[in-house]
Amino acid sequence: MTREPPAPTGGTGTAAVLRNRPFLLLWLSQLATQVGSNMVLYGLTVVVLDSTRLSSAVSLLFLTFLVPAVLFSAVAGVYVDRLDRRLVLVVTNILRAAVMVAIWAVTRNVTLILILNVLVSGLTVFFAPAEAAMIPYVVPRHQLVSANGLFTLTLNAAFALGYALLGPLIVKVSGGPEPVLLVVAVLYGIAAVFCFTLPSNTPVETTSEGMPSPVHEAELAVQGTLSQLREGAAYIRSNRAISWSLVYLGIAASLVGVIGVLGPKFADDTLGLGTQDLFLVVLPLGAGIVMGVLLLNSYGRLIARRRAIEGGLIALGAMLAALTASGPISRALTGTTQHLSDVGAVTSLIAVVIVIAFLAGIAYGIVAISSQTQLQEDLPEEVRGRVFGVLNMLVSVGSFLPIIIVGPISDLVGTTTVLLLVAVGVLASGVVSIVRRGPLAPAETLATAGTIVPSTAVDPIGVARRTDHEERRADGPTGDG
Repeated sequence: MTREPPAPTGGTGTAAVLRNRPFLLLWLSQLATQVGSNMVLYGLTVVVLDSTRLSSAVSLLFLTFLVPAVLFSAVAGVYVDRLDRRLVLVVTNILRAAVMVAIWAVTRNVTLILILNVLVSGLTVFFAPAEAAMIPYVVPRHQLVSANGLFTLTLNAAFALGYALLGPLIVKVSGGPEPVLLVVAVLYGIAAVFCFTLPSNTPVETTSEGMPSPVHEAELAVQGTLSQLREGAAYIRSNRAISWSLVYLGIAASLVGVIGVLGPKFADDTLGLGTQDLFLVVLPLGAGIVMGVLLLNSYGRLIARRRAIEGGLIALGAMLAALTASGPISRALTGTTQHLSDVGAVTSLIAVVIVIAFLAGIAYGIVAISSQTQLQEDLPEEVRGRVFGVLNMLVSVGSFLPIIIVGPISDLVGTTTVLLLVAVGVLASGVVSIVRRGPLAPAETLATAGTIVPSTAVDPIGVARRTDHEERRADGPTGDG
């Protein structure tokens, strides 16, 4: 059975895409589910931490979100192609809503929460490829760039909206995390209604005989994924610049997991603000990331991109270290030794935390965006898609390690100590990059953090080294060296 492509509509911008009713409904479904998923992440983090007081339990919670996606995404995509994708979207949202209600019913049983959350994550593994496959079905080819751009923007914005704003707000207003689960169940239900109104997208019928079974296709998908992983790893090993870009992106991705695992307990133990007050750190952090993007767009051409990444890593490490010392900093600014329960001390502490988190967000935005851009420029177009897929998998897998490690270690030595060690590691990574990679190559000098402007790109490290070398040459005849 053949299907007609989506009817052409005028324009290629975001407004034109949103006038496409099926796409609008699909996007609203994505918005509801992504915001809801991040609200659940925050709500369950509070539940698990309040119930166990163990960061290692929060690490397990994060793994229940991540592991099913890494293990089963390739296989799930095979089965999604065998079913009506609209049906997959509707059923998975209804089931996720039902599981949210089940989690609400067992809120104080952490073991059952983790088991049920694995089920939610498993359902999401089927939802995600069906959603992605529906985009080219409801959107004409000339609007695909705008449609995918809007989906990507929503994916990134949903974390700030769900995890940093709505989740903490509902917990604060309602006095507990349980209502968050019911709100998210409603969001999944609304998403199911939106998806039900989409056009049916049944699998293409074929008359070919001897077609492989779905199980065999799943095996082929896994084998293909492993083959691509080997090819990608070989390409990365043979390209030093790609390896460094992967390191930068891995550090950025890992920090998100580390902050998610340690953040609530850090807000409680170190800042004395309560686990539900993590938004005081996350919101200014998100605002700082936006500011970092704006700074790159306006002034990125003035410095070579690699130096922007290295400087961003050093600044980010310094800001994270300052965050661990925010209590003493606030007392120093007020000139008192007041306890944090005093209103003045708390107000000063919150102000210091907001400023430091905002500056850390700027540094993080510069590192993440510059690293991604550097990688895009370094990869040849003919291998870009394949290698990016492999790199995304490697970054996801690599982010597991800190999530697994930081929770148990923080239970042993304290959250503040672990976050300080992470800060030192991030700062050291910037210094190591400067030392190990050395002066910029001519091509790196031309590729600046924001765009390519050969006449204005500057390597501050190279300038400093040349100045020092010239001074030593000038002093040489005096016999001092």
